[in-house]
Amino acid sequence: MKGPQLLEQQVGHLVTRMGAVFPGERAVFRGHDLHTSLKDLDWLELYLFGITGRRFTQQQMKVLHALWAYTSYPDARLWNNRVAALAGTARSTGNLGIAAALAVSEATIYGWGAALRASEFLTRTKLQVDAGADLAALARTELKQRRGIAGYGRPITSGDERITPVMALVREQGLDGGPHLKLAFEVEKILLAGRWRMQMNHAALAAALAADFGLSSHEYYFFGIPAFLAGMPPCYLEAAEKPEGLLFPLPCRMLSYEGVARRRWRDASLKPDAPG
Repeated sequence: MKGPQLLEQQVGHLVTRMGAVFPGERAVFRGHDLHTSLKDLDWLELYLFGITGRRFTQQQMKVLHALWAYTSYPDARLWNNRVAALAGTARSTGNLGIAAALAVSEATIYGWGAALRASEFLTRTKLQVDAGADLAALARTELKQRRGIAGYGRPITSGDERITPVMALVREQGLDGGPHLKLAFEVEKILLAGRWRMQMNHAALAAALAADFGLSSHEYYFFGIPAFLAGMPPCYLEAAEKPEGLLFPLPCRMLSYEGVARRRWRDASLKPDAPG
């Protein structure tokens, strides 16, 4: 069924399997009572349950919490945090500033655009390797087609300070034997041995762990949306505490202008010269 008939079936009511609120009575979340059956879940557990409909082990949850916590930097120079800070210095509301900062976190080169591509690469490549494909050849093809492999390399420095603490926690929880994680490190070995000299960054590591925990690329994308959130309010608040407009001022002398040359402007209130 499609078209008007399908639309007609939806008039006046919501068909959902996700949940509903019954004011004064209860709230249902994916078929469970939110205030009784799910009352012991922490916020991230509930968030992931909403995305996947599945529960995760406590060991997996510790790692997933760390993937969020270890990448929340309160540095206003970072592209997304800068939006939050500029909202503060412009005296916008915190909600608007944080929402805008989360929106630009979906960058293509870095942020969640890169994270999603890293997840898609690792899950796709594992299927191909399991089917008998050569990993080195797959890596070379990816590099040729996309001029890089998402999750490897970094524009500022070669290393990533998050790898060591995340892996320490992963080993502590006994979760370092996953196939996607092993694949991610094998790709890194190939890139380091070749002329590319690219190390793995947080995007590939997080994507590999999420895949080993059963998250699809689509689910991983939604899991990661708030990952930078904890670092944003500090940037907004600090900027808002200072005089308005003080954050990253840009004097005209720093602009490279190649347009119309400087002109003299007449005062519009003056009468034009009388005709000769």
